[in-house]
Amino acid sequence: MKSPINVDFLRTPFTIKIIAFFFLSITLFYFGYHWSNNYHQLIFFTTSQNPNQVVSISPNYNKSFNINTVVGHDQPPPVDSVGKFGILNDNGTMSDEFEVGDFSVDDWVNETQKVEDSSVRFVIQKFGLCSRNMSEYIPCLDNVDAIRKLNSTEKGERFERHCPEQGQGLNCLVPSPIGYRNQIPWPKSRDEVWYSNVPHTRLVEDKGGQNWISRDNDKFKFPGGGTQFIHGADEYLDHISRMIPEITFGQHIRVVLDIGCGVASFGAYLLSRNVLTMSVAPKDVHENQIQFALERGVPAMAAAFATRRLLYPSQAFDLMHCSRCRINWTRDDGILLLEVNRMLRPGGYFVWAAQPVYKHEEILEEQWEEMLNLTTRLCWKFLKKDGYIAIWQKPFDNSCYLNREAGTKPPLCDSSDDPDNVWYVDLKACISQLSKNRNGGNVTTWPARLQTPPNRLQNIKMDALLSRNELFKAESKYWDDIIDGYVRFLRWKEMRLRNVMDMRAGFGGFAAALINQNLNSWVMNVVPVSGPNTLPVIYDRGLIGVMHDWCEAFDTYPRTYDLLHAANLLSVERKRCNVSSIMLEMDRILRPGGRAYIQDSLEIMDELQEIAKAIGWQVTLRETAEGPHARYRVLVCDKHLLRA
Repeated sequence: MKSPINVDFLRTPFTIKIIAFFFLSITLFYFGYHWSNNYHQLIFFTTSQNPNQVVSISPNYNKSFNINTVVGHDQPPPVDSVGKFGILNDNGTMSDEFEVGDFSVDDWVNETQKVEDSSVRFVIQKFGLCSRNMSEYIPCLDNVDAIRKLNSTEKGERFERHCPEQGQGLNCLVPSPIGYRNQIPWPKSRDEVWYSNVPHTRLVEDKGGQNWISRDNDKFKFPGGGTQFIHGADEYLDHISRMIPEITFGQHIRVVLDIGCGVASFGAYLLSRNVLTMSVAPKDVHENQIQFALERGVPAMAAAFATRRLLYPSQAFDLMHCSRCRINWTRDDGILLLEVNRMLRPGGYFVWAAQPVYKHEEILEEQWEEMLNLTTRLCWKFLKKDGYIAIWQKPFDNSCYLNREAGTKPPLCDSSDDPDNVWYVDLKACISQLSKNRNGGNVTTWPARLQTPPNRLQNIKMDALLSRNELFKAESKYWDDIIDGYVRFLRWKEMRLRNVMDMRAGFGGFAAALINQNLNSWVMNVVPVSGPNTLPVIYDRGLIGVMHDWCEAFDTYPRTYDLLHAANLLSVERKRCNVSSIMLEMDRILRPGGRAYIQDSLEIMDELQEIAKAIGWQVTLRETAEGPHARYRVLVCDKHLLRA
C-alpha cells in the first residue's frame, strides 16, 4: 500500500520554502508580541489645549514618542486657527453622556508638592512698588506720550486704547491709596463705599446737586438718582416699563448697555430686576465714574464711542440706554448710532433721555428732527415719547433695509464685513445686516436662555461641526461640577466674591455655574483674541463679556476684581506674550484680599509659581479633580495689601 503522503513532493524546493516561511512567521510574531510590550506605542495627538474638556483617552495616554524620527523634521503647513473641542464616544461621535470626574475633598485639602525639573530653573527678581501717582494707572488709557502724538482728538480719539509699546509696559506693582480698606460687601456697597478707596471729590462737586453721589464723613453715598431721573432709578425704570409694557425687565430684557453711565445707578438698580447691565463711560474729566461703579460692585468698564467699534459683539444687547450721555448721535452720517445698531439685538430697544427730547429751543428741536430722520433711515420704529424719554425699536429682520429707496444713506454694509470683528476695528458708516435665519433674535426669556444652546452657536469658527449643542452642554456640566466642589470644600459662599472675571470664558459655563450656585456675584467673561470668538454665545445666554488681547492691559481701574479665573490661558498666551506682563496685569486689577485661580499644565507651573512669588502673592499648588497623575494643576494665589 502506498503512503498517502507523497514524499517526493515534500522534497521539492517550493514546498521547503513554504514551510520555512511559515515557521519564520510564527517566530517573528512571538518575539514581536513580547518585544512590543516594552516598546513605545503609537501616540494619538490632539490640538486641544483646553484642560476643561473631557475627552476619550487613548490607551497610549502619557507615553512619549518621538514622531520626528518617523516623519522627519518637515512639518505640514498650519490649518486655520480654530478651536479644537471634543467630548467623544468610542466611535468618535459626540454624546450627551459624559463624565467630568468625581470631586474628592482630599484632592483639594492636600497640597501638591512642587514639581521639580532639573533642566529648568526660573530666577525672577521681586517686583517693586510703582510710584504713588500710579495708584489708578490704566496702561492703555493713560499713555500720555501716545495721546500727545495723535493727529486729531476732535472725535474722542484720546479716550480710546493707546497701549505702551512692547517692552515698555507695566513692570512694577500698582500701590493702593493711603488708608485703603476692604470693600463694603454687596448689597450694602450699592449704596455706599469707603472714601479712602476712591479718594476723589470732583464728581461730588460737579454732580452732587443731581442726586448722583454725596460724601458723608469717611464714605461716599449713592442715593440712586441721576441727571434725568431725579426721582430715583427705580421710579425711572418703572416709567420706562409703563411707556412700553413689552419691555419686561428680567424676562425679555436681560442684557443692557448703559452708555455714559455716571456712577452706574441705572445698572445697579436693574440688578434687583434680574437684568445684567454693562455700564460704560470714557475716562474723561469725571474720570472716576467707572471706578465708583466697580467699587460699588456694579458691572462696568471704560469705553468710548469715538472712532473704533466697542469690544462687544453684534446683536448683543436687549436694550441700550443713553441718559444725557453727551454723544452727538447724528454726526458723520450717524456713524455712532450705527454702532448702537450693530450691537442692538433684533427687536431691541434704544432709550434716549436728553434735552432734545423735551426742551423746546430752536437748536434742540433741530437736533430732535435730525434724530428722527436718522432713525427712520435706520428702519427703527419710533415707539413713544413721554416727558424726557424717547424709545425706539430695532427691526426684527432685513425686510425694511432691503425695501428702502435706492441711494438711501446710510448704505448696507458689504457682505464681507464681519460685525463681530471688533478688536481695533474702525467704525463703519453702514448698516450691519441681520442674519437671514434670525440667529440673534431668537433667544428665549430669562432664565431659560442661560441653559439653552443658542442658534449662533453654529456660527462659531471651530472644528466641531455637528455636535456644538453637546459641546455647549458638556462645558456647562463640567463647570457646574467644579464650582459645586469649590462651594462645598473651599467655602466660596463665605468669600467676598462680587466682581469676578473669567479670563478665558469659552461659552460662559463658569459664569453660568456661579449663577446656578446662587453666588452673590457677577462675571466679566473675557474672550481672548487668540481663540475662537464665542462672545455672541455668551450674550445670547444672558451674560456679559468683552473681547480682549492679554498681551495688552485691560480697560479697567486697579483693584476692581475680587476673583480672577484663568483656565489654560497662560500656557496658550505665553507663545505670544510675556507671562510676567500678564500676571502683573492680573495683580493690577485684583483687589487686595482678592484671589486668582490659575488652572494650567504642569509644564508651566514652576514658572507661574516663581512669578507669583515675585509679585508677592501667597501661592498654593493644588491637584485638580483628576488626581495626582493629571497633567494639570491649580495655582491658588492670594493677594495681600501692599503700601508704597
